[in-house]
Amino acid sequence: MQVALVQLSATTDAATNRTLVDDVLSTLGPHDGLDLVVLPEATMHGFGDPTDDLRDAAEPLDGPFATLIASHAERLGAHVVAGAFEPGADAAGEPGLPYNVLLAFAPDGTLTATYRKIHLYDSFGYAESERLAAGDIAPVVIDVAGRRVGLMTCYDLRFPELARMLVDAGADVLCVPAAWMRGPLKEDHWTTLLRARAIENTVHVVAAGQGSPYVGHSMAIDPLGVVVAAAGEEPAVVRATLSAERLARARSTNPSLANRRIGVPGADPTEGADS
Repeated sequence: MQVALVQLSATTDAATNRTLVDDVLSTLGPHDGLDLVVLPEATMHGFGDPTDDLRDAAEPLDGPFATLIASHAERLGAHVVAGAFEPGADAAGEPGLPYNVLLAFAPDGTLTATYRKIHLYDSFGYAESERLAAGDIAPVVIDVAGRRVGLMTCYDLRFPELARMLVDAGADVLCVPAAWMRGPLKEDHWTTLLRARAIENTVHVVAAGQGSPYVGHSMAIDPLGVVVAAAGEEPAVVRATLSAERLARARSTNPSLANRRIGVPGADPTEGADS
C-alpha cells in the first residue's frame, strides 16, 4: 500500500486552509500511485485560542472543505483522510458542541466513513471537552488496497484499548491524524506512543501531524516499531510503502496477538482458572 502523509500548519481561516490543502495536494497526481493520503487533525480549521468557539468553525459533511477533499480523492484515485469539525446537536436536537471528526473519502470521491474523536484532550492544562463533543465508542475501519485501516485521532493514541479495539475489528494499519501539542517531553511521548501502538499490535502505523506550533514529526512505522519514513517540524509530504509481506513476517516473528490470554474476543476469561 502506497501512502502519503501531509504535514501542514492550519490557520483559523477556513478559506486559507482550503487554498493550502489544494496547493499541497495538487503536487500529487494519479501517476504517484497512491492508495492512501492522510492530512492532520483540524486541517479544515485550526484550534486557535482556547476561548474560540469552534461551533463557528464547524461545517456540514458536504461543506466546502469536504467537497475539496472529495475532489482530490477522485482526482488521485486514492482514499483521503482529513481532520475537520462537524456540527453537533444536543438531545433535543438543538445546536450543541461540534465534533472533532475525521472524514474518509474513497477513490470515487464518496464519503465512505467518519470518525468522531472519542477521547477529548482534557490533559496538560487543556480542556477540549469544553469546546467539542466526544464521539460514540465504536471502531471505525476502512478498506484500502486490500488492507484494513483503523482511524484514531491525536489524544486517542494514549489509550491502547482503542487501538486494540480497532485491531479486533480487523485493522492491520492504524491511521493517526493529529495536532500534537508542544511541551516538555511531548515530542518523546508522540514518537514513543506511535511506536508502542505498532509494536504491541504488530500493525503499521501512519501518523500525519500538524507542524509548528505543534510537534510535527509525521511518520510511518512498521509492525516491529521501525520508523520507515518521517518528517521534521516543517511542512512536508512523507511517502511510504506499507508491505503486507512485512506485516506477515512481523506477526510470524512476534505472534503476540495469537498469544493473547486477556481480552480475547469471544474467549471465556475464566478458562484455565483454578476451580
